[in-house]
Amino acid sequence: MTVSPLALRIARGLAEQISIGELAPGSHLASEAIAAHFGVSRTPVRDALRVLCDRRLIEQRPNRGYFVRDAPPRPVDITDGPAASADLEDMYYAFAEDWLNDRIDSQITEHALRDRYKLTKAQTQDVLTRAAREGWAEPKPGYGWALRPVAKTADAFEQIYRFRAVIEPAALLEPTFAVDRAVFSSLRGQQQKLLDTDISRLRLETVKTAGIVFHEALARMSGNPLYFQALERANQLRRLIEYRLKVDRARLQAQCLDHLHLLDLLEQADTLEAAHFMKRHLIGALARKAPDIAGLSQ
Repeated sequence: MTVSPLALRIARGLAEQISIGELAPGSHLASEAIAAHFGVSRTPVRDALRVLCDRRLIEQRPNRGYFVRDAPPRPVDITDGPAASADLEDMYYAFAEDWLNDRIDSQITEHALRDRYKLTKAQTQDVLTRAAREGWAEPKPGYGWALRPVAKTADAFEQIYRFRAVIEPAALLEPTFAVDRAVFSSLRGQQQKLLDTDISRLRLETVKTAGIVFHEALARMSGNPLYFQALERANQLRRLIEYRLKVDRARLQAQCLDHLHLLDLLEQADTLEAAHFMKRHLIGALARKAPDIAGLSQ
């Protein structure tokens, strides 16, 4: 079966969600939901699901759809296909680096992108779809694409973290904040799986996304949608510059342990201490990342 680069990337993303516990054994994989998550049509999703079936990570049940296997095998490397996935990843980061360093205009066409990075039409669509899903590109009405403003300097990065250190603790103190036990169980499983997994086996996108998912899930539980909307936008602004940072396993372990402690505090209804801890967690993360960010800005 010939598989497109886009379908392979979706398959890799789903495989990593399975490996870190974000998709638990027995989880139903609805093609509509997956297509919405990745911002694609259902055609590459169907191909991705067939790839995962071939790797025995998931199974197809008659008249019911696709499900994560009860005892999935160890993570497999999904890299085969008509185009090298690593090359496509490099193309995406080259595009992102050029935008971060103001080497391209904020208005761009698919044709110009193909010429600049020597992409095929399918690769160009994949790169732009990913940029749109991560919040820094959007199609213009009629023709072309617009690249949205993102954090490009150390000062902008610090402002985002200080903003988060205000709104995220406040979200936990909202009178409408309510613990969702099912979501908490899923978050706890994801964080523990990250602690137990060799980070070198995970793509940078997976590692970064896990932290974003955790914080946005807590913001959603505030019962006030403005907190989630503000945090979602802040995360979109910082995501590209975060990709440029080296991933330190000790830093990741500290982050996961902090996340698990936050869940403990909230489950114990100690929201005031959870809010204080959230602020310390975010300011601490900024302090650890600030030297690296400053180095990138020089």
